[in-house]
Amino acid sequence: MLTTRRQALKTLTAAALASTALGRFSAQAQTPAAPAPPAPTGPFKLPPLPYAYDALEPHIDAETMHLHHDKHHAAYVNKLNEALAKEPSFPAGTDIDTLMKNLDTVPESIRTAVRNQGGGHANHSLFWKTLSPKAGIPSGDFAKALNDDLGGLDKLKEEMAKAGAGLFGSGWVWLVLDGGKKLTVLTLPNQDSPLTEGHYPLFGIDVWEHAYYLKYHNLRPDYIKAIWNVVNWEFISNRYAEAMKA
Repeated sequence: MLTTRRQALKTLTAAALASTALGRFSAQAQTPAAPAPPAPTGPFKLPPLPYAYDALEPHIDAETMHLHHDKHHAAYVNKLNEALAKEPSFPAGTDIDTLMKNLDTVPESIRTAVRNQGGGHANHSLFWKTLSPKAGIPSGDFAKALNDDLGGLDKLKEEMAKAGAGLFGSGWVWLVLDGGKKLTVLTLPNQDSPLTEGHYPLFGIDVWEHAYYLKYHNLRPDYIKAIWNVVNWEFISNRYAEAMKA
């Protein structure tokens, strides 16, 4: 009888301990996670997309646009502000293009970070504007220059496709106005900005994997071919005209 009572007592004690542990575990599981730290403040802000995430489908999918803009571009902006906060006496201003044109004036301690993060911000801020659900065609003086300098739109597509497919690793393929105000195709690695190299960017194809991998996987040429369906030629033509007047 004594043994039975002892066994019963042990059973009740074990059950009580288990119940207490379970209650603690449940309470911990229901406790909400700590909120993420706020994004660093600074002179530069993430610009909104000028269209819905799914506006460029089927050529660029909504999930890619969401991640590309809200995560990747936002990270460049946040890290740029973090870098600039380390040199508060440097007058960075709020114009990212001007900052990238004058990269040599940035303190050496943060220059590499500004080159990378600021370039990412400048490149993407232009990229979103050069895409549109309504592609249109090149027009005005830009269309003439395209024919004169590069042999026309089809030649531009061929040249940028070849450059994009041949670019090793991550980077961009650019259509720019060079120092002589001639249309030129060039490639730059990583997030380097044409502005830093003395060129005026008109249109760039982002060939980092995050720009296309969810939909096109390792088929970068397919992505480059598809993007021509959503190029905002009206914006690019107007940008060219404004640059030629400057």
